[in-house]
Amino acid sequence: MKLALLIVYFAVMVGIGVYCRRHATDVNGFVLGGRSVGPWLTAFAYGTSYFSAVIFVGYAGQFGWKYGISSTWIGIGNAVIGSLLAWVILGRRTRIMSQHLNSATMPQFFGERFSSKSLKIVASIIVFIFLIPYTASLYNGLSRLFGMAFSIDYSVCIIIMAVLTGIYVIAGGYMATAINDFIQGIIMIVGIVAVIAAVLGSKGGLIASMDGLAKITDESVSTTPGVFNSFLGPDPLNLLGVVILTSLGTWGLPQMVQKFYAIKDESSIRKGTIISTVFAIVVAGGCYFLGGFGRLFTDVIGVNEAGMPNGGYDAIIPAMLSQLSPGLIALVVILVMSASMSTLSSLVMASSSTLTIDLIKDNFAKNMDEKKQVLLMRVLVVVFIVISAIIALIQYRTNVTFIAQLMGVSWGALAGAFLAPFLYSLYWKKTTAASCWVCFIFGSVLMLVNMLARSIFPALLQSPINCGAFAMLAGMVIVPIVSLFTPKPDAKLVEDAFSCYNKPTTAPQKNSLGEQ
Repeated sequence: MKLALLIVYFAVMVGIGVYCRRHATDVNGFVLGGRSVGPWLTAFAYGTSYFSAVIFVGYAGQFGWKYGISSTWIGIGNAVIGSLLAWVILGRRTRIMSQHLNSATMPQFFGERFSSKSLKIVASIIVFIFLIPYTASLYNGLSRLFGMAFSIDYSVCIIIMAVLTGIYVIAGGYMATAINDFIQGIIMIVGIVAVIAAVLGSKGGLIASMDGLAKITDESVSTTPGVFNSFLGPDPLNLLGVVILTSLGTWGLPQMVQKFYAIKDESSIRKGTIISTVFAIVVAGGCYFLGGFGRLFTDVIGVNEAGMPNGGYDAIIPAMLSQLSPGLIALVVILVMSASMSTLSSLVMASSSTLTIDLIKDNFAKNMDEKKQVLLMRVLVVVFIVISAIIALIQYRTNVTFIAQLMGVSWGALAGAFLAPFLYSLYWKKTTAASCWVCFIFGSVLMLVNMLARSIFPALLQSPINCGAFAMLAGMVIVPIVSLFTPKPDAKLVEDAFSCYNKPTTAPQKNSLGEQ
């Protein structure tokens, strides 16, 4: 049954890729689906790109173990800040200005917004450097689950996932990933709800599980009775850092922001905001809520002398699921594979389009036509998937810690570099190219130094998560300060960029009373 479900799932993914070939004949179609993607597809594409196996297996297990039921706040933050506010604040303005500037990628947006070729090149290099290790990390969450469910070597799992993702992305481009993301999102919602019900049911239900969690003590974490069942948990400050990084970080991630470029119309933005937020509440809230009960399963996973789960944090969620029925285990495996493949497809699309449009075409092949650009992007999709798979295999075979550390800083570096410059560029006319340069350098260099020389940082910032959150918040201060003390941007360039917001458009009377 488990194998049959997987085969059907794989066949559907590939079939959608083949079906969507007609939408991927030019750059606009391959990268943005012709800017005609509706609310359900866009919202699910956003959500499934947001939540991967890293969240379900890694973060949910790790932070659920550390913070108990209060880790649910991370999921709530992801829904409110990472989804709802992101759509409200960025959605419409990103769609309007990116189309006005004829930009299909975030580096291209910076290049056109500030008329700076060098800014676009540096932005594309940052994207390339930090998206590849992040892409490789997506395979990690699958290893234990596949081993538990099928007794299949992890290397085979990596190859299967890489090949299938490559087929449907290469064939159908963004539209194929959006449709597949929709199907994968439905699987994630159904899977999360079913797994929570089954796992808590194995411990006597929700009330009994909450009661059991209240009785657990760990003096190495806190001496407060019932702390793992409390509102804010044993460590509210570090919990806040996780919420900020995983929620606000989406505002500066190229593969997330690019979803707004492809929205079809105003109605799609309104509907997409609601759909995306509900999706995040169920999936992210459900993942972290489930992880909060991890300490109830110490009889399955075991705890070492240091009070840590045997096999590390990544072993917690698989241990919780190991006693489920074969059908539910198959659903979980497909759930996690769906989450990983959707995020993987989004990342390789962002990487290949950035490298083609922002580096190769503008600097080495200026006369490249649309057909050749699409072909090159398809080739680069293969290259990026192969590279990420090789990195994942190397880490699996040799346990190279450097690679794992680089994966950990990717999110913070990308969001730290891009979030503030992008947000201010959409809203503030006085934003300067110099402020973007400073933020690019500050965010990426800070996270690299944190990875290579963590001990020189204050205790609170030695955590890559807290350091990444700090980089994002610091950028919000850096951009306006640097902009005020550096040469003003060209007035004509700025007015042209912001003129798109003042362009008159018709609206139904239910949304507008007319000229007033």
